[in-house]
Amino acid sequence: MDPTTIGMVGFAVALILIALRVPIGFALAGLAIVCTYLFFGFKYGDEFQAAKAIRPTMSLISSNVFEFLHSYPLSMVPLFIGLGHIAYHAGITTEIYYAGRVWLAKVPGGLAMASVMGCGGFSAITGSSVACAAAMGRICIPEMLRYKYSMRLATSTVAVGGTLGSLIPPSVLFILYGLFTEQSVNKLFLAGVLPGILSLLGMLLVIFLWTRKNPQDAPIPEEDISNRERWMALGRAWPAILLFAVIIGGIYGGIFTATEAAAVCMSFAIGYGVLSRKLKWNKFVEAMRDTALQSASIFFIAAGAKMFVAFVSLTGLTREVVGLTEYYQMADWSILLTIVVLYLIMGMFLDPLGIMLLTLPFVVPLVEGMGLDLIWFGVVVVKLLEIGLITPPVGLNVFIINSVVGPEAPVHKIFRGVINFLAVDVLVFALILLFPVISLLLPYSQW
Repeated sequence: MDPTTIGMVGFAVALILIALRVPIGFALAGLAIVCTYLFFGFKYGDEFQAAKAIRPTMSLISSNVFEFLHSYPLSMVPLFIGLGHIAYHAGITTEIYYAGRVWLAKVPGGLAMASVMGCGGFSAITGSSVACAAAMGRICIPEMLRYKYSMRLATSTVAVGGTLGSLIPPSVLFILYGLFTEQSVNKLFLAGVLPGILSLLGMLLVIFLWTRKNPQDAPIPEEDISNRERWMALGRAWPAILLFAVIIGGIYGGIFTATEAAAVCMSFAIGYGVLSRKLKWNKFVEAMRDTALQSASIFFIAAGAKMFVAFVSLTGLTREVVGLTEYYQMADWSILLTIVVLYLIMGMFLDPLGIMLLTLPFVVPLVEGMGLDLIWFGVVVVKLLEIGLITPPVGLNVFIINSVVGPEAPVHKIFRGVINFLAVDVLVFALILLFPVISLLLPYSQW
């Protein structure tokens, strides 16, 4: 059997399995093993040589997984995930929301704006969109409903705010992108700062316009808040601000690598939680258990993807894709537009992590061939995946919010609210695409 044919069939089956909600790690790892075995089985002639294919298949699979899981940069994944869980149980991540709630209480849509800012602060520490949507959904949505905010505004605000975890560093997607494309995770983190802030400002603008047009969706609370209460709320947010400053300032200033920043911040979060007596022993154990489960899940998916990438490289399928673009003499802009449309369509149906790990072997060589910066392209990919988190019909964050709130917030109602934010998300993406300096200013001004 022709190697390219095996590669094409394997890729098609992978898409089908992921679309059918087969766990990504099992789908990619299982296909990689079977297809690699078929490749070596047919390598020795037209007849399938089952016995001769076993040793090279096991050798290739085991060596790829071993080298990947023993890479030093991968250690930052459990460190940042652990930081997020510790910071949540120690109350660090929620203080930004409460500070925003106090300062913006008299602003139309202020609670919704505070929720988005809280999501941004949570994302800046945890690096996980799903964790952000789940945790902040339990805090912010009941608070907004208590003040008579419409269900559509309350739920959609947290759903879109949760997507900031993909872009604002530290981001698990950036870490895996950097590992698979051999790019600096430090630079990727810095590249996500300005686009993340731009996305945050865009969301705040949508809330402002929404509440001006429909003031009944966001009544202004009647409670009076003193200046003393405002400054006290802001003062309690100092641990979260310090953590973000250490991550970004430390990396930008060349003081820490991303892995070292993660270790320092996690140590600080544990110390703060213990000294403030907010982090109890049972909560610490729960945080570590959740960290282990989430990290193991990501490692398994990443290892499966690494095996699949090795199989794709083996079949020469990537070379064939690049050759097709050269044969048809596709212009650079048309290739880039095709990649963007592909990600947007896949984002409507598939999991963001699965999309990225499945497509990188094909799109990265194309982007490199066009002479484009892979750090900038990483921001483009992550922003597209961020949009996919709230795009119907799958929109992972929307279903997370639905599971948090329950039947009172049906999925279709959340999507109706989310649509208001998609337009500004697309606008921010267009700016990132047309003006690469937005992404590249910080990472390259450092060096």
